[in-house]
Amino acid sequence: MKCGLEIHVQLETDSKLFCDCHTNYQEAPPNTNICYVCLNQPGAKPYPPNQEAMEGAIKIALMLACDIADDVTYFLRKHYNYPDLPSGYQRTSIPIGYGGDLNGVRIREVHIEEDPGQYKPDLGVVDFNRSGIPLIEIVTEPDMNSPEEARTFMRELIRVLEYSGNARGEGTMRADVNISLEGGKRVEIKNINSIKGAYKALKFEMVRQKNLLKRGVKVTQETRAFLEAQMITVSMRLKEEAEDYRYIPDPDLPPMMAEEEQIEGIREKMPEPPHIKTKRFIEEYGIEEEHAKVMTSELELANAFEEVVKEIEPKFAALWMRDELKRVLYYNKMSFAESGIEPPQIIELLELIKDKKVTTKAAQRIIENMPKKSTTIKATTAEAKAEALSPTIIAEQMGLIGIADEKNVLKAVKKSIEENPQAVSDYKEGKKEALNYLVGQVMRITRGKAEPDKTVKMLKELI
Repeated sequence: MKCGLEIHVQLETDSKLFCDCHTNYQEAPPNTNICYVCLNQPGAKPYPPNQEAMEGAIKIALMLACDIADDVTYFLRKHYNYPDLPSGYQRTSIPIGYGGDLNGVRIREVHIEEDPGQYKPDLGVVDFNRSGIPLIEIVTEPDMNSPEEARTFMRELIRVLEYSGNARGEGTMRADVNISLEGGKRVEIKNINSIKGAYKALKFEMVRQKNLLKRGVKVTQETRAFLEAQMITVSMRLKEEAEDYRYIPDPDLPPMMAEEEQIEGIREKMPEPPHIKTKRFIEEYGIEEEHAKVMTSELELANAFEEVVKEIEPKFAALWMRDELKRVLYYNKMSFAESGIEPPQIIELLELIKDKKVTTKAAQRIIENMPKKSTTIKATTAEAKAEALSPTIIAEQMGLIGIADEKNVLKAVKKSIEENPQAVSDYKEGKKEALNYLVGQVMRITRGKAEPDKTVKMLKELI
């Protein structure tokens, strides 16, 4: 199997690519963020391209290790007829970046184009609020050999786009997937709007083509649609070639050239790409690859980790941030940036554990109360709110400071054994989960102040 991708994602700008209309198309009533330009009314001419969008495209191309075109860049008219395209053509640039790489998948080109409107065939209506929003298109070489490789690549690409701060992420993504099997023709599956959808479409199409080739039936070069509800692809039309779009330079838009000084300015300010950061974390901090990938899943989390490891041993910090911090963020359905947790608070919590002022179990309860929306402490002023997230204050409020001495732990262990004869019996019969239940009872009695390892050891000895 060979697979190549064409991925389109909206760029994060306030105005459209060729006019001043706002880009908040999802919040505005239908057909209100429109003007003569994005409706292509007679006599209306496009403004010069949105500079923020053009620089955002250059930044993303640089983060994908692309060379930036040193020749004149201009826009083409790509002709096709569809109700969401009022002009009968779509403006798309020649490549801005080319010859890049992301984790071994070659990036053929990066260019920018305008988004069409939103057509609803079942109702026969078009909303042109989206028409003219800048899109970045990233085209890969056919370097992926399985649906799993394609899914991994797309996840990595979305991370790069999110790091850039110039793209709107997976929610606005539309992917065209090209797939062929040895002995067959290339098939393109259009307008898939999620990573999961692209993976499912590839899985189905791989099996479909394989079965055709087994029966001696030729695989036709064509364009297919992915029906997500049924998880199948269906034929739309024979595959177009570039000539079918009748590309011509747009006479209404001036040619442009990116100056070397401008490119270097963007390069200096852009963040380190996540795939490069992951490799650096492994080498510099000696943490596992899986930990490094989680630490770099968000730019803000990666920055926080680098602050934390100035004070805390990296492997210990990575373990807690990957397992416990990410668990709490996932449960609360929030990103690290949304949680309000700052690096000093993470350092404070890890030092409480390291100095044996709280147990591991107590620390888990503390971290659950550190995100802003779940904190148990009432605060009105900004200073009080910042203080409310302090792990020490949360621990004091919840009575979690301190570790129970051996005498009190032993007393709690004996009590849990006496009160739960069935669990003791189950453990003796080989049911290991019964021991976890007894540990939980000890934790309840000691209010989380017993050390888990010592508790397990005592329980086993007494039973």
